[in-house]
Amino acid sequence: MFDVAVIGGGVVGCAVAQRFAVGGATTVLLERGSDILSGASKGNSGLLHTGFDAPEGSLELRCMRSGYAEYLALRKELNLPLIETGALVVAWTEADLLKLPGIVATAHRNGISDVHQINARDLSVREPRLSKRALGAVVVPGEHVIDPWSSPLAYAERAHAHGAQIRRQCEVTGGTFTGDRWELETTDQLVIARVVINCAGNYADLVEGINRQPSFAIRPRKGQLVVFDKAAHDLCTAIILPVPTAKSKGVLLARTAYGNLLIGPTAEEQEARNIATTDEAALRALIEFGRSVIPDLEGCFVTAAFAGLRPATQFKDYQIHAQPHRRWITVAGIRSTGLTASLGIAQYVAGLYVENFAPLGDAVAETQTAVPNLAEVNPRPYQQVGHGEIVCHCELVTAGEIEAALTRPLPARDLGGLRRRTRCMMGRCQGFYCQWRVMQLASPYFAENPVRPHAT
Repeated sequence: MFDVAVIGGGVVGCAVAQRFAVGGATTVLLERGSDILSGASKGNSGLLHTGFDAPEGSLELRCMRSGYAEYLALRKELNLPLIETGALVVAWTEADLLKLPGIVATAHRNGISDVHQINARDLSVREPRLSKRALGAVVVPGEHVIDPWSSPLAYAERAHAHGAQIRRQCEVTGGTFTGDRWELETTDQLVIARVVINCAGNYADLVEGINRQPSFAIRPRKGQLVVFDKAAHDLCTAIILPVPTAKSKGVLLARTAYGNLLIGPTAEEQEARNIATTDEAALRALIEFGRSVIPDLEGCFVTAAFAGLRPATQFKDYQIHAQPHRRWITVAGIRSTGLTASLGIAQYVAGLYVENFAPLGDAVAETQTAVPNLAEVNPRPYQQVGHGEIVCHCELVTAGEIEAALTRPLPARDLGGLRRRTRCMMGRCQGFYCQWRVMQLASPYFAENPVRPHAT
């Protein structure tokens, strides 16, 4: 019997599993996909947010601020990057310009005191490649770029190092509450746990139905994004944000940890929970928007395009609450701020658990689990003497990195997981030249019943 069963292996589920495992609870993480981050989390934009524009007094703001602080505290020992870019909320119209003082005031009420407004001249000095149509901006110094995939992998590996079981291809299909425990039916085997934590992302309301009639409905919100080639990376230094609307925070431009420039996301509600397609019209609109903001993008090529689904609900705030009599904790409605807030959400959920169920330890990790660096700001294996074969020449990924990702304590279980752990096949040719060699290295580990060292 486990103390805790966490349903969902996205960034929030991984962070929650880490908090409970490090705190001494026997923990199992149940993920329906072949690998962690196979759902909504795989399509995140890789930004660390301050919460300057979050709803005042919201749970989202609380979790973002505590998650931000914990990321900064953990990142060096886990080998996680931080690209200190800052952000600019740019006014493109007179109506936008009138909203800037309100954005500053909200940020200050949210405790982000270094946010301030600048005029068009100062903005041009900061970002000389930005279109001269810009009328002014709000500066948010604490907004930064991080690696979108290494941090949740680090959380999952840390949980695993402290005794948590990570079960992939293990979809929860039903469950029975006996009064003091849950017996969860899965596609793998029966899982018995004293407390269930629902972190199922785009499936959270369906999983909630195992316990009760859900009080929320997941409304998947698709975001399409365009990745420009590395030549575009230096065309801006800060994250360029628009003045938000009532519906969306809008389309942003940001550097990536991998040396590209990202534009997006769109905000499109849809019914499907597991299909995130791109379409030509939306991608062309993103490209044209990017070129209107930074005219020099006209000569830059697009490397990739992708789409993700954010698990929005009918509520603006996170839906996190405990049901003590049912031994269940719900964690739902975690939208685009989930990467930043995940560690803070884990802290909040741990508080609910201690208040309603059982004590936890002080969360002092005895075992650190640094992950390989994927960011361009820090040294990578191809730069070292004796790096061996380079398999992916676009992203300069070595055979040693691929082998390590396939044999680590929490190894990649599918091609998507391997890409997210190494960057292979994610460059200009999108695997056209290296896919055969990548699969030659990976196929023994992806077979139906392979022998994998240290596999979970």
